[in-house]
Amino acid sequence: MEASQSHLYPNIDISVWTRSCVQEIKTPIEGKVTGIIPLWLRGSLLRNGPGSTSVGPTKFNHLFDCSALLHRFAIQDGRVTYQCQFLRSNTWKKNRVANRIVVNEFATSAVPDPCHTIFDRMSSFFNIGETMTDNAVVSVYPFGDQVYALSEVPFMLRIDSETLETLERKSLIDSVVVNHTSHPHVMRNGDVYNVGVSTRKGRIRHVVVKFPFVEKGDMFEGAQIVGSMAPRWSLNPAYMHSFGITENYFVIVEQPLSISLGKFVCNQFTNNPIVSCLNWNPEYDTHITLINRKTGKEEKRYITETLFFVHIINCFEEEGYLNVDLCAYKDAKIIDGMYLEALENMQSNPNYADWFRSRAKRIQLPLLSPNLTRVAARQISDVGCEMPRINYSLCNGKAYRYFYAISSDVDSERPGSLIKVDTWNGQVTSWAEDHSFCSEPVFVPAPDAEDEDAGVLLSAILWNHEDTRVTLIVLDGQTMVELARVDFHTPSPVPKDLHGWFISENV
Repeated sequence: MEASQSHLYPNIDISVWTRSCVQEIKTPIEGKVTGIIPLWLRGSLLRNGPGSTSVGPTKFNHLFDCSALLHRFAIQDGRVTYQCQFLRSNTWKKNRVANRIVVNEFATSAVPDPCHTIFDRMSSFFNIGETMTDNAVVSVYPFGDQVYALSEVPFMLRIDSETLETLERKSLIDSVVVNHTSHPHVMRNGDVYNVGVSTRKGRIRHVVVKFPFVEKGDMFEGAQIVGSMAPRWSLNPAYMHSFGITENYFVIVEQPLSISLGKFVCNQFTNNPIVSCLNWNPEYDTHITLINRKTGKEEKRYITETLFFVHIINCFEEEGYLNVDLCAYKDAKIIDGMYLEALENMQSNPNYADWFRSRAKRIQLPLLSPNLTRVAARQISDVGCEMPRINYSLCNGKAYRYFYAISSDVDSERPGSLIKVDTWNGQVTSWAEDHSFCSEPVFVPAPDAEDEDAGVLLSAILWNHEDTRVTLIVLDGQTMVELARVDFHTPSPVPKDLHGWFISENV
């Protein structure tokens, strides 16, 4: 009885989130293949996520703070290699030189420098580009022939997609935005769009930034604001990790988690972390705004229930409606659940599973309705889901049927399993193996495929109580049946990653 009371979630080993890499793998190692990898599958699965929970004697407080670690699974001719390397951000370099945390993160304050005076802090306020963290720990996206690591700060770090070396840092502070989402949209023609917060004519605006495609070179030189809207609260813009796009609209979801810009400014003097600027306001509904892609102007707002979301699954227009599909929570407690202390104490926290209880919901927006029409959110399926992915190249912004995700129900029989959801009927197909925990699934379409789900699903698997083992799993995208797996035994623990991208070598 005592064992069950102290171990509320016996099917999960939370150490997959708290592991630290202590030895990079710069020379790729080859894995052991079981099964058959389709020969058409050629390219690199790049992953990004927290790689180390401490610097010297100092520890980070939150997963979003940990030093970014890049992973690469290179697939060619039925064989796979693995390598990993820390992102060489300015923050990483400063921390390593000082052997302590010297830059404020999302939820971790820098260790105070006794030589750092109030005048130094005032000076740093006017040079925020050098004092704000650039630890881009969340995602990886292609911008033309270049690849960048991103988070929600206004810095992007270009990486070599083969060696994982950090090549350069791009700052958007002096150009278009003071922050942006971790999930831009890469269009079929190569253009990239993202949403951020900017100051325009002395006013705070949510803006849509376009990076026009160039076949070779820098897409940032042509960056331009192509849409904007006033925030719901002028000095407290909504927190957003992702946004939607359809044929005619940019879709902005303003949930009742806001960022206090006043507190953000004060933090430059008080050494408080970014999280202190967030305010959850459960008394407010959620607003959804459509920005016309042709005019760049706000066209219509809708009101729906109070909810929190991190990831939008997809948005599309159909028969006079615009559908917004997202992974919805009842509140923002998931952010608290990603504190390292909360993770370490989860087995004695009876509320922890509820913090992660997300469900896929669809919000239908009638395009011909009056402004501020109230709309309902309908549950697509009764299964926990996070890190959703679709057949992006075919279905982004268009009508679709399937999405893939990780099960977010930590109290389930097999937490962290892979799921495939049929949005037409709510049917769920899953893949799981005992003692394993899956990363975000990435769908790779088969060449010349006619069906939306014809292709393979890739996921990096970590194993409970085996911290130096990582497995790349290859599933059939239609049946969720395992086609192959590739096992790697590493010289150092492999931490849980967050997001990634598949760079195909097929022409």
